[in-house]
Amino acid sequence: MSRNPLDILCLGPFPCAVTGQITTLPLARPFRAAIEGADSKGIGQGQMAAIIFDLDGTLIDAAPDICATANTVLAEEGAAPISLDETKSFIGNGARVFVERMSKLRNLPEAGFEARHRRFQQVYVEAHDHTVIYEGAMAALDDLRAAGHRLGLCTNKPLLPTQSVLAHFDLDGYFDHVIAGDSLPQRKPDPAPLQAVIAALGVSPVIYVGDSMTDALTAKSAGVPFLLYTEGYNHGRLAEMERAATFSHHRDMAAQIQAILACEA
Repeated sequence: MSRNPLDILCLGPFPCAVTGQITTLPLARPFRAAIEGADSKGIGQGQMAAIIFDLDGTLIDAAPDICATANTVLAEEGAAPISLDETKSFIGNGARVFVERMSKLRNLPEAGFEARHRRFQQVYVEAHDHTVIYEGAMAALDDLRAAGHRLGLCTNKPLLPTQSVLAHFDLDGYFDHVIAGDSLPQRKPDPAPLQAVIAALGVSPVIYVGDSMTDALTAKSAGVPFLLYTEGYNHGRLAEMERAATFSHHRDMAAQIQAILACEA
């Protein structure tokens, strides 16, 4: 669904990343003024920030390749394929949970789960032929880096497939630190992965950009503003997600980031 880039919802309270004080982000009128006065090419000039991203559903649409990977594994066990919509409904909590949901849907025996999970991981590593970068996402990353911000990645996608798809799209040089779904014992929505990226980047304020309830809960638990991309894998739960702002096209992302930084200043 297309949305006006100025159609945003500011929520709070959030702890300020600089002072630790509790801040409630202003509502529509001041936030709209901040955006309308923003230069998306000069986002946050003079204020370095840590901008941390989710990957699947936020910067790239990987669902077709995840679906193909799942159906390769299912076919090897003589099971029926799953649909793209079913695939999208399973995404967000890491590969292991995805395989659990896929297995349950097709009534596959629990005894074969570990081998099935290993096979999924094996196929998944090189699965990027049908993955696409969202329009405007790379240009937005270029603008953020040019403005001096430090960029991080916090995803539940396993590390090897993450590294593979980043290299495939020449995105691997954009991020100063990457935490994947198997980098730590914890996965999102536990805040530990996001907190690890924040600590590694070493600058504040911090904004987390994602597309799902998992991402929204992670940002909330870590105490950082959440910027929501509305066209990813939100499972129909947009209205439930606490966020500082939204965007429906990556060309609008920089202005939203600047408006959040203005609130944090």
